[in-house]
Amino acid sequence: MITFVVGSVYNGVNRRYSSHVKKFYPNMTKLKTKDLRGKRKDELMKQLDELKQELSNLRVAKVTGGTASKLSKIRVFRKNIARVLTVINQTQKENLRRVYRGKKYKPLDLRPKLTRAKRRELTPNEKAIKTRKQMRRERLWPQRKYALKV
Repeated sequence: MITFVVGSVYNGVNRRYSSHVKKFYPNMTKLKTKDLRGKRKDELMKQLDELKQELSNLRVAKVTGGTASKLSKIRVFRKNIARVLTVINQTQKENLRRVYRGKKYKPLDLRPKLTRAKRRELTPNEKAIKTRKQMRRERLWPQRKYALKV
């Protein structure tokens, strides 16, 4: 692992930005999500298995005292696994949304989250409903329209 320090350097020590250190990992590829989105689910699952296998190999190398380059790859592989899983879950949810679009009932996780109070609120249609007595009162005694002459 090669470390580059960002900022002004004085006597080899960055006094002002000592916590802001960029790390450069040579020969390690970060998966791009846009490439993953084009793949089918079985391809993604196969890739996920390969990544998990590689991660387990790296963890074994860590225990047996592997090189620093191998240890630094662990983080990259963990993030790659997370990316693949994210793409799988997002596409799955997107397909479910497509299936349930326009249906009366939807699974709870596809409904809008809102707040608890908003979920329990009456619908606009339910709010507009009036009792027979209320409709009769409005019909018999409508609100008067008048103008003042000045």
